[in-house]
Amino acid sequence: MEAYRDQYATLFNAGKKVVVIGISTDADSTQANWARESGFPNLFASDPDQAVAKLYGSADTKFDTRNVFVVGPDGKIVARMMKFNVLYPGAYTELGTDVSNALKSLGPSN
Repeated sequence: MEAYRDQYATLFNAGKKVVVIGISTDADSTQANWARESGFPNLFASDPDQAVAKLYGSADTKFDTRNVFVVGPDGKIVARMMKFNVLYPGAYTELGTDVSNALKSLGPSN
């Protein structure tokens, strides 16, 4: 998960115009404390009952999964990565591409 934090400026456009939200089954208080103590600038959300995961077809009864959503400046979800593997470097490459594509859709003034 430190890759989220360490690549925030480049991977997530420093949070400008595009928002990336990681959603997991972890309790909201646990996530908030962990993110604050570890210096995470990005957003995390709690889905303890997997309501969001079920809605998007990524619920898993055996493992806690993390779903990642890229939200464009208009507030709409422009990309989603179900069962995001935080240990797989290719997942961050794909996420970077999704953020880049969202920014390109804004035009040259992004």
